[in-house]
Amino acid sequence: MKARATLAVAVTLLLAACGGAPSGSRAGLASGSPSSSPASPASPSPAGPPVFQGTIQTIPAELASSNLAGTWHPGCPVAISELRLLTLGYWGFDGMVHQGPMVVNAAVASKVVWVFRQLFAARFPIQEMALSTKYDPSANPNTRTNITASFNCRPIVTPSGPGTSFSMHASGLAIDINPLLNPFVGADGTVLNRFSRPYHDRSLEVSGMIHAGDAVVRAFAHIGWSWGGDWSSGQDYMHFSSNGR
Repeated sequence: MKARATLAVAVTLLLAACGGAPSGSRAGLASGSPSSSPASPASPSPAGPPVFQGTIQTIPAELASSNLAGTWHPGCPVAISELRLLTLGYWGFDGMVHQGPMVVNAAVASKVVWVFRQLFAARFPIQEMALSTKYDPSANPNTRTNITASFNCRPIVTPSGPGTSFSMHASGLAIDINPLLNPFVGADGTVLNRFSRPYHDRSLEVSGMIHAGDAVVRAFAHIGWSWGGDWSSGQDYMHFSSNGR
């Protein structure tokens, strides 16, 4: 139920510059007396396990000038200056490590980085991480997109349409994770996205699904955030927020 899309080209270039691979080690000089025979080339050291990388920065000018790809507008509950751009490492569905962007409230930026460090350590897979796009209430709800994202200045979304108050996403204080696999389920059991309906069955053990008490729920609980899967009237299994809404 959360509309999103991939990064603009300028943002992609920025993140590529920030998230480049570390340079390799240089070989040291061989030890020994000048008369010694040349040392044999050292065997390459085995690569260590992938290391989580997470960065925090103010919103870059080119992203701010686009009003965060149209997801921010005057009247939003936070100013652009109150937001931060994160670059977060995560395990993809392909078993590889990726880097993705996320805009969150500055007040929680370091906590969110900590959460995704825990998810990385647990090897919890995320299909894609990208910035949101402008909310369109008339968009077709049937989509296979499965994008993890946070900030989007939009109203709350109910099974009957947009509500009258801002979502916590509008303050950068909510995050949706793998929404295709973790859908919003109405109080009557309705799942609007037909591609998500198989995942109404929360007894399924599908990689990328979130379950009560798992590493994802525990990590967010550690920073004081609540899970929409615990709601009593309709469950939002993708959704974590700072105030439980």
